[in-house]
Amino acid sequence: MSEPRREISIRVDNEFLIEESEPDSGRYVFAYTITLANTGEVSARLLTRHWVITNADGQVQEVHGEGVVGEQPYLPPGGSFRYTSGAVLETPVGTMHGMYQWVGDDGVAFDAPIPLFRLAVPGLLH
Repeated sequence: MSEPRREISIRVDNEFLIEESEPDSGRYVFAYTITLANTGEVSARLLTRHWVITNADGQVQEVHGEGVVGEQPYLPPGGSFRYTSGAVLETPVGTMHGMYQWVGDDGVAFDAPIPLFRLAVPGLLH
């Protein structure tokens, strides 16, 4: 008998929040919206997150924590969860990537990698 497929797809949309940013002070605020979808065969709960945030100067900040936005969403196969959060950089460009750890109803823990995405002030990059 084959192992059931455990898979979470991750979609990221982000935007620069000019009204909350202070470029003259080196403060660039970005919002990102994550859509998580269980494309596997096992219901699962998101346990933890690990983010790696890198600015244009190469400074790296790592963020670890339980769940997302105060929740640990439970997704049956075909289920989805969407949330919005933010990041503050000292430079107008940076990147984020990371990992979510999940546990399936069968007790098996698995990781869902968050693909690298860029944060950038509009019009700055071509």
